[in-house]
Amino acid sequence: MVEIKTPEQIAKMREAGLVVAAIHAATREAAVPGASTKDLDAVAREVLAEHGAKSNFLGYGGFPATICTSVNEVVVHGIPDEKTVLKDGDIISVDCGAIVEGWHGDAAYTAFVGSGHAPELLELSRVAEESMWAGIAAMRNGNRLVDISKAIEGYIRRQPRPATGKYGIIEDYGGHGIGSEMHMDPHLLNYVTRKRGKGIKLVPGVCLAIEPMVSLGTAQTEVLADDWTVITTDGTWSSHWEHSIALTENGPLVLTAVDGGKAKLAEYGITAAPDPLA
Repeated sequence: MVEIKTPEQIAKMREAGLVVAAIHAATREAAVPGASTKDLDAVAREVLAEHGAKSNFLGYGGFPATICTSVNEVVVHGIPDEKTVLKDGDIISVDCGAIVEGWHGDAAYTAFVGSGHAPELLELSRVAEESMWAGIAAMRNGNRLVDISKAIEGYIRRQPRPATGKYGIIEDYGGHGIGSEMHMDPHLLNYVTRKRGKGIKLVPGVCLAIEPMVSLGTAQTEVLADDWTVITTDGTWSSHWEHSIALTENGPLVLTAVDGGKAKLAEYGITAAPDPLA
């Protein structure tokens, strides 16, 4: 069953989404050479406390931290610790969420640590982020879930190939419904497969977390011995981007973007739904 939210519930999710945006801003500033991933986790905890919000990552399935910190070849679910110290040239994907009065927000971004990054890394992150926005732009009333998958994959496939030969669209992880829980139906693939069919019809009240994960090589992953950390099987680096979006009668509202998605959606000729907190 797909949970359909009321406008009042979407407003609460917007509150949670803005807390996530604040965590992103604070951790992005703190992601500098010499900082440990545990330092970033402490920053996230402080932001949650300042906003009176709860973490939806800490304790989820036994996860031991407030955020996921995935460095270089780590795709997702990296556990913050003191030993992982960021250095010049690293890339890091930070995934985090927040709960406000029982309603969830969830989003991720990729950041560049220091300077001197290879052009293919800059392009990797750009491609992953822009594919997310292509997927968000496809979240329209009357479309099907597969239209989002098609938009994400189509954008990535249209880009010039990197020097490594190809972009890998990670197959084992994807987007999801979000609302009164962090992970809900439906599961959203970042590529199209006939086995999954067209998926649900997109109607007002549907809320999704759209999150492409893209590598400079393989689409395949493996989980390390900690039962959480996911890496590419060929060691190529990856980028992860995510936003939580509510579909309303007036179109999409990007719950975890400070501006509600107005600027980026305008590039697609789409007017973002009015912000219920404005």
